Amino acid sequence: MATKTKHNKYFPQVIGQDAAKRKLSFFIRGFEATRIVPHLMFVAPKGTGKTFLAKSFARNLKVGGKPKKWIEINCSTIKNLNQFFQQIVVPELNGSEATILFDECSELPKDVSMALLTILNPNKDHKTEFFYDDFMFECDFRRLTFLFATTEAQDVFHALMDRMDRIDMEDYSVDELSKIVNTNLPEVKFQGKVLSKLSSTLRGNARAAQKISMKIMNYCAAARKKTFNERDWHLFSAELDILPLGLNRIELRILNVLAEEKATRLTKLSAKIGLSKACLQRDYEMYLQKMSLIEINPEGRSVTSVGQSYLKELVLS
Repeated sequence: MATKTKHNKYFPQVIGQDAAKRKLSFFIRGFEATRIVPHLMFVAPKGTGKTFLAKSFARNLKVGGKPKKWIEINCSTIKNLNQFFQQIVVPELNGSEATILFDECSELPKDVSMALLTILNPNKDHKTEFFYDDFMFECDFRRLTFLFATTEAQDVFHALMDRMDRIDMEDYSVDELSKIVNTNLPEVKFQGKVLSKLSSTLRGNARAAQKISMKIMNYCAAARKKTFNERDWHLFSAELDILPLGLNRIELRILNVLAEEKATRLTKLSAKIGLSKACLQRDYEMYLQKMSLIEINPEGRSVTSVGQSYLKELVLS
């Protein structure tokens, strides 16, 4: 119970992600005693709220009662080591008291990753020095905190990954997504089980919850009402083409193709759908497997009994 209270203290606005919050709370308590935080890597699918959680964490790293300066870097904009030093290290980091987030760090150029290997290797005094041309950058880890975030952990330079403590984030449950939507729309009263039903289409994604909240707000404003019921959901989902479980039309087409025969090879499925094999595997099959709608074995791909029930219910609805 005490641990849960600590989570509420540090992350009052963060719904879900209890395992990540437990780990981050431990690091916050360490910072309060030592002003040192290990280098952290936030790993999660897109839309899970990596940046939001990192910012919430950073707000708890206080010096003199105030959070340290927040610096957020989109790593896809960093092209080489010279740019990194001229546009980021020299003007932003040198002599600063700050928390730095390297977002989508799998996009970092190799030479920048190599430089960070040296920078993120402190001595016993929690400092490190890095020389570039005629410039010497002294990094004091009592002043600077380094955070990283990625959706593609396997693409991060492995030696850099070894320097990090990993913060894994999970998909949100239907109940957690319902809380997010409800929090976003305090003036809307959801009736019956409609909130749970719409949350089940969000694919465990917090960003999707934010987006659908905005659409429901617009729907209610246009209809001049402050309630949202089953009939509203029926009209709303039909207009926006929202399918059960949040499937998109390509995923539904894959299900229908696979339902036509017992086992379908990936090459044949690719030809029928009109997408590359890599695209099907990367963008569509994973979610269908996760929801137990299809199975993949040496004979090929096929629809499960769950998938068959899904298709039947869709026809009846």
